[in-house]
Amino acid sequence: MIPANIPLDHQLCFALYGASMAIGRAYKPLLDRLEITYPQYLVLSTLWESGPQSVGGIADRLALESSTVTPLVKRLEQADLVIRKRNPNDERQVVVSLTPNGTAMREKARCLGETLFAAAGMTPERLIALNSEVHAFRDAVTNYTNTTDEKPGKAG
Repeated sequence: MIPANIPLDHQLCFALYGASMAIGRAYKPLLDRLEITYPQYLVLSTLWESGPQSVGGIADRLALESSTVTPLVKRLEQADLVIRKRNPNDERQVVVSLTPNGTAMREKARCLGETLFAAAGMTPERLIALNSEVHAFRDAVTNYTNTTDEKPGKAG
């Protein structure tokens, strides 16, 4: 049985939240220089990774709603980093592609990963292992929330 009053420093959710906030603080000045936000960086990263994609495909990759991704894409388009076009085979679908400026941004954004490696003070192998562990944890929690009808504490 898990005690009801676990100190914050012993709660994994708090440690992950704090780590996310620390990364955000480390990235902010770099992102400010690139004139993009972290969520915009994630959209660009998705396109760098897989090439042109639908807004829905980007949303799926980032575990976001399409309605959250659309404004990010619009701002990236205004900054001449992406272009949006209707899919000629399905007019309901908007396909997002990188512009030459968006492609060039990839090299400029390398500073984010380099900063995180330097700030962590861990070997690349340890960071890769940590990333794998966090992914496995995220996937397990996602699977739990997607497959469990009766969750602890939920009245039935």
